[in-house]
Amino acid sequence: MFGWCLRLAFWLVLAFAVALVLYRFVPVPSTLMLGRWLTLRSVERDWVPLEQISPNLIRAVIASEDQRFCSHRGVDWVELNAVLEDEDGPSRGASTLTMQTAKNVFLWPGRSYIRKGLEIPLAMTIDLAWGKQRVIEVYLNVAEWGHGVFGAEAAAQRYFRKPASRLTAAEAARLAGALPNPILRNPAKPSRALQSAAGRVQRRMGQLGSLGDCALPD
Repeated sequence: MFGWCLRLAFWLVLAFAVALVLYRFVPVPSTLMLGRWLTLRSVERDWVPLEQISPNLIRAVIASEDQRFCSHRGVDWVELNAVLEDEDGPSRGASTLTMQTAKNVFLWPGRSYIRKGLEIPLAMTIDLAWGKQRVIEVYLNVAEWGHGVFGAEAAAQRYFRKPASRLTAAEAARLAGALPNPILRNPAKPSRALQSAAGRVQRRMGQLGSLGDCALPD
């Protein structure tokens, strides 16, 4: 049994290493997308390079989800330590954009200590192997923005009838504000809660300054 477990671990690590290299260059699916395809449900996703995504959306997701994205190496240890000391444990915050990308691409949805423990080394490896621009490019192409709607281009077309490259700051803030609950929040018809969240995102975008520049295309 011990030998079988070692062989399984070896093949899992090898598969991850191959995927890590491959995903550095090709369009990447998320585990949620794979699940929908396997169950014959529709998926809306049109992969676009980072250059075809509005800088407004890049800055909006950083301002909303991970304001220290450009300064950490995949894991925000300051925020993570604060969460670990909280009695709520992993039930709140602390996931960086890199950790969310690791979860979306390699792991499963849901909250648990096991998944969080796997996210940390995966995020650090992804940050090192891919770099900031590739991480944000993958994140914005696999993020869920509604039932079967994945990625910035599909979301921009669905909610605003325009390509992701033309999103305004206000539209980008609505999309970023919808991310914590993309199934129930409609950026095209924002509820009062989403309007409030979008307003907070826009204020944070103004405060972000050059802290989000590492993710902008050259």
